[in-house]
Order: sequence, then structure tokens, then C-alpha cells
Amino acid sequence: MDRGLFEGEEAVYHLIERVVGPLGLRVDESSPYVDARLPDGSRFHAVVPPLSLCGPAVTVRKFGIAQIGPDDLVALGSATEAIVHSLADAVRRRANLLISGGASSGKTTLLGVLSSFIPSDERIITIEDAAELRLAQPHVVRLEARSPNVEGRGAVTVRDLVRNALRMRPDRILVGEVRGGEALDMLQAMNTGHEGSMSTAHANSPQELVARLETMALMSDVDLPAAHVREQIAATIDLVVQMARLRDGRRVVSHVASVEGQIGGRVVLKDVFALRRETGGLGGRRSSLASSHEAQPALDGERP
Repeated sequence: MDRGLFEGEEAVYHLIERVVGPLGLRVDESSPYVDARLPDGSRFHAVVPPLSLCGPAVTVRKFGIAQIGPDDLVALGSATEAIVHSLADAVRRRANLLISGGASSGKTTLLGVLSSFIPSDERIITIEDAAELRLAQPHVVRLEARSPNVEGRGAVTVRDLVRNALRMRPDRILVGEVRGGEALDMLQAMNTGHEGSMSTAHANSPQELVARLETMALMSDVDLPAAHVREQIAATIDLVVQMARLRDGRRVVSHVASVEGQIGGRVVLKDVFALRRETGGLGGRRSSLASSHEAQPALDGERP
């Protein structure tokens, strides 16, 4: 933040208090950071000393008013028409999708685009740490996690919401991002009548995502052997869509991989599309994504 706009640090502290106070939150030495959603949907984050060594720091993340659609992905160079059409077909056929990528790589944006292909007569539950998804379908229930209050009570986690969503008769569940033990609940939901569900997670490749998903599932309070979790991943996830942010700032679909089951206790992934790194183009194995008969079962949402 440009301190030239404020008359010292006290003015910054006053701003933080004015923003988070009406939300029932506070920032001080005992609670030196806060993450909140503003009424217009923007994300507000503040961190103060002793965590911040340079004084109070404020970050505001605003979202565009206009929704990004499938045609925009193509126009922006984020995906080819063949990729968009094939992913749209996968969503309509109720494939279970995970979108992987680094921070600010476009995961949530792609999740929003893919959700637009869900039929309008289906009941959708969205679960997010901070609500960002805006779906146009009429049967959408939006759930948002809640931080603890100033007394440290009243927290509602993403995992709590996933478990509650299972009692709400959803056709599909969209989890904005899995970070911990809720990964196991999500896998079980996908495997028990909620096919076509989607989520995002942080990972640098489809292979890393599978490893992270296993680790996150093992963070739950359910004592399961790693081999069983791996079996659930192989039996439940159909497609992994990898997002990447290129050096020129573009956010692109760098891989689409189908989950082909297990071999020797290892989850097998097969690229049906890969970005051509030498040119940065989106050609890759585009024709395989569009027409490969061998990859079609995963795109159709059938179990390999």
C-alpha cells in the first residue's frame, strides 16, 4: 500500500478497523491478521505487527463485474475451442473434475466457466472459504466458511460445510478449494451419488495434485491406510485440468489428464492435452483431447 496516501500508520489501523469492525472481526497484537469478504464480494486481507515487520499491510482483491465465459477463454488464449468443447462435454456427462494450479493461475475462474455447462435443472451446492463463484443456474445454494469470532469461537470450516452439503440433496457439489481433510469427504461425495462434482487445489502438475490429494485426505480424522485413499482417488477422479501462468502473464490450460486407474499401487495419469512449451502455444495434443477414442471414457465420466 502506498503510505503517501495516509498520515502515518494510525490512519492505516483506522482504515482496517472501519472495514473489519462491522464484520465482527478485529486486528490487534493478539489477532494480528484477518481475511474477510466485503459486501461487494471483494477480498480484504490485513496483517499487522508483530507478524508484519514493516507496519500494517493491507491487500484488497477485487473481482470483475463481467463474468468470463467459454468464448472469453478462447479469445484470451487460455484454451482452444477443442479444449473448451471437450471439457464442456465432460461436465455435461458428469465427470468428476479437479482443477490444479499455482496461486493466481486462474483455477477459480476456470471452475466458474466449467460450472456454466451444468444443466439448469440440477441442484448445485457451492462451498468456499470466501465466496467468489457466481453461478447463473437457478438452483444454487452458496455456502461460505466462517472464521472464529473475537472470542475464538463460532468457526465453521470447509469440511463442516462439505459434510452438511451431503444432507442437502445436491446433484453436484463444487468446492472452491480443498486444502485439508475435506479432501476425503469430497472424494466420498463424488463416489456416492454426486458424480459431476468439481473442485480446485494447489499443485504444479497433475501428478503433484494426486500426491497432494492423498496427503490432504490423510489429514482427516478418519484413520485410513494410504493405499485405500489412493484407490479412492483412482476410482473417483476422472479428469485433472492443470492451469499455469506464463511469463507474459497469460493464464492457460497447460494439461488435461485422465485418470486411468492404478498400476502397482500407483495412480496412472494419461495426458490427453499438453501445452507445447517450446512455443507456448496451445496446440500440444489438442487432437487427442478432441477425438481420441482411447481417452473418451474419462471424458464421458465413465470409470476407466
